[in-house]
Amino acid sequence: MSHAEGSGYSPNGEAASNGSRLTRDTAIRGPARPAPYIGAGILLAAAILFPLMPQLYSFDAPRLAGLPFFYWYQLLWVPISAILTGTAYWLVTKEDRRRRAEARAGGPPSGDAASADAGLGGDRP
Repeated sequence: MSHAEGSGYSPNGEAASNGSRLTRDTAIRGPARPAPYIGAGILLAAAILFPLMPQLYSFDAPRLAGLPFFYWYQLLWVPISAILTGTAYWLVTKEDRRRRAEARAGGPPSGDAASADAGLGGDRP
């Protein structure tokens, strides 16, 4: 079994003609939910803005291992920013995987599941 079998593409990278032809208008992702993107934006904003507000950390005390507060506060934000950035990446990639799976499955689920995930906008035509 080759790598291209079952993927919808021929071995040379062109769309395979298995009943549905891929065009520029073929949806490759389903509709987006705004919550993961808003959450990722808030996490990234916190990682950027808190270290840029010196009024929060421009103090000498308390000292930690001889370092003034303003040094170790900035150093503390290095792993915190890495964790926040990683979490934002995870949220966005998880949503992208969901959207791609939804497009492969043929659209959003119908019935009660769609109304539960509709969010503030409700069902859109």
